[in-house]
Amino acid sequence: MSETETVTRLWTPDGFREDEWSHAEDAQALEGNQRVILPLAVFLDLDDATRAAAADRIGVHVLPGEALDALLPLLSRVPLISLAFPAFNDGRSYSKAELLRSRHGYGGTIRASGDVLIDQIPLMIRTGFSEFEVTNETALSRLGEGRIGGIPFHYQPAAKAGDAGAGYSWRRRPAA
Repeated sequence: MSETETVTRLWTPDGFREDEWSHAEDAQALEGNQRVILPLAVFLDLDDATRAAAADRIGVHVLPGEALDALLPLLSRVPLISLAFPAFNDGRSYSKAELLRSRHGYGGTIRASGDVLIDQIPLMIRTGFSEFEVTNETALSRLGEGRIGGIPFHYQPAAKAGDAGAGYSWRRRPAA
């Protein structure tokens, strides 16, 4: 492998696993039987019959600047939503994950795709992400060692509750 190639591995809180999904740019990828993640615009352009026939194998990739509104009526038919992180400092997809889980009750897989760094993963899990496409070498190494990191105290509630006993940092317990 050359230095310019990046390795993408799929990580979940249960560890690394094989990725059953592939990204595609157009609906022609649906001609096979593979699971495909389509851009939001391509997914929305599909006719209802195509969406219904391939419902269990079509995922949707949403960019940070794209609104979720058009996707909301179709959530029950989408097994995977991939939210893009084109740069580590673009956090709009955190909000989308939180809204999908808490406000819209989405129970499917929410995947982080793009520039996923090790420091971001604990918050991504709290906001509702369930799996991660990881290319960053440091993140791959630390995840492989089981070192996720994170801070055990939180200032705000999230889509996924904190571990029992951690609580919120502003809720102090009296000293014994």
